[in-house]
Amino acid sequence: MDQLLQLFWIFLKVNLLSTSGPASVGLLYHETVGKLVTEAQFVQAVGLSSVLPGSDALQLAMYIGYAVGGIPGGFVALIASILPPTVIILGVTVILSRLRRQAWISNFVDGLAPAISVLMLFTAWKIFEKGGSTGWEAWAIGLVSLAAMASEKIPERIVIIITGVIGAIFLS
Repeated sequence: MDQLLQLFWIFLKVNLLSTSGPASVGLLYHETVGKLVTEAQFVQAVGLSSVLPGSDALQLAMYIGYAVGGIPGGFVALIASILPPTVIILGVTVILSRLRRQAWISNFVDGLAPAISVLMLFTAWKIFEKGGSTGWEAWAIGLVSLAAMASEKIPERIVIIITGVIGAIFLS
C-alpha cells in the first residue's frame, strides 16, 4: 500500500510540474531511478513506450507502475498521470460555461472570429506558396474546396481528404 501511495504521489507530482514529453521523462528519471526502479528498467521502459503507439508518458507511467506494484501499480500510476490534466480541463470548461452567458465574452468571441479568419487565410497562403504548385489547377482545387466548405453540406474532413487525393493525382 505504501508503494502505491508513493507511485501516486510521484506521478501526480511529475504531471503537475511538467508538460509531459521529454521534460517529464527527465523528472520521472530523477524521481524513480534508484528509489523504485533500476536504471536498466527505466531505460527499458522509455524504449518500450517510445516504440508503442499512443502517449509515451502514459505508457511509461503504466510500465513503471506495473514494475513496482503489478497491475494495481500500473492503474495507480495511470490515474495519477491522467488526473491533473483532467481536473484542469474540467475546471476550464466549468469556468467557460459560466462565462459564456456574459455579454462581454460573446463580444470577445465575435471580435476574435475575423482575426482568426485572417490568420487562417495567411497560414493557408504560406502553405500554398511553399506547396510548390501555384498553377491554375491548384487555384481550381482551392476554390472548389472553399466553395464546398462554405456550403456547410459537406463535412470539412471529407473535403480535405478528397482535395488531398485530387492533388496527389493531378498535381504530382
